[in-house]
Amino acid sequence: MIRCFAGDQQSVFSSSLINQPACKDRIVSQELSANPAGPEQTDPLQTNPEQVPQTSPWYRDGLQFTCSQCGDCCTGPPGVVWASEEELLEIAEYLGKPIGEIRLFHTRIVRGRVSLTEFANGDCTFFDPKSRGCTVYKSRPVQCRTWPFWNSHLANETAWKKVCEVCPGAGEGAFLSLEQVEERAKRIDM
Repeated sequence: MIRCFAGDQQSVFSSSLINQPACKDRIVSQELSANPAGPEQTDPLQTNPEQVPQTSPWYRDGLQFTCSQCGDCCTGPPGVVWASEEELLEIAEYLGKPIGEIRLFHTRIVRGRVSLTEFANGDCTFFDPKSRGCTVYKSRPVQCRTWPFWNSHLANETAWKKVCEVCPGAGEGAFLSLEQVEERAKRIDM
């Protein structure tokens, strides 16, 4: 087994996966077994092939992401940022404003659902262009909190590479395990 570290994150991978991008350059130690047959005999992926999931996601070894605070995900072409009633209430409370004001100035209905609005240039109405930051960052909707780990971005490596081309934090920085990636992805279907 190979033990990989990134910051305070630690993951254990099959020794056959050490050349995967998620683990490259972060190998700290290879655990050897007391088993006289050698370390490969302790690898559950090799000794119990029937327990290997039939379909593993392409990112089974994890992904890297650290938000660079560039603000690019809050700007650009118009789109949708879905917001629930609870999220709108949280934003209103955070800003100390009535919920009606938040609904009136910061939301619109798209395909029967509530979305945050944006200015004519595509910037979210909660985006501050001077600081290039979100004015409601601590109470931002789940869609924003889970970026870039949306199902559409995780569908295949090509989709993820496209995200990495437009998001400077995607594919860089902190290592997130398969479990961490999937926990984020299951919070919203995007």
